[in-house]
Amino acid sequence: MRREGRLAPETWADARDRFEAFGPTAQTVVREVARAMEFDREEYDERVTADVVETARQAMFAEQLAVRVDDEDAFAEWRETSTVEVRVVGHDEAERVAWHVAPAADRAVAATFQSEPEAAVSTVRRMAFNRIYREELCER
Repeated sequence: MRREGRLAPETWADARDRFEAFGPTAQTVVREVARAMEFDREEYDERVTADVVETARQAMFAEQLAVRVDDEDAFAEWRETSTVEVRVVGHDEAERVAWHVAPAADRAVAATFQSEPEAAVSTVRRMAFNRIYREELCER
């Protein structure tokens, strides 16, 4: 089994703390990207909104989520011993699976794939953020 990323918060408080911690870094990243794009002050003020910084923070959080990558047998074995609710997308005939377990939510998301594990990991991270973390972290 391969594991990418480290973030799998045990509680919602841990998730919120980690999410909030990305705020200053997201601000810095957006500012430096705007500088590299040679935005003048007026363009920066017009285009770099709070929503832009928030999107960067969300992406940074999601990119740190822990994702397991293994074959379908290992995933099936994990599911047999797991008690979390799992949402799986992809094709039933695919031989590999990428999945993220969110202990704070007692849920997991998974994507089956045949090749391109990096794309599967990215898909799982987006799914996890949008289907598990977004409501708790962003819509309060």
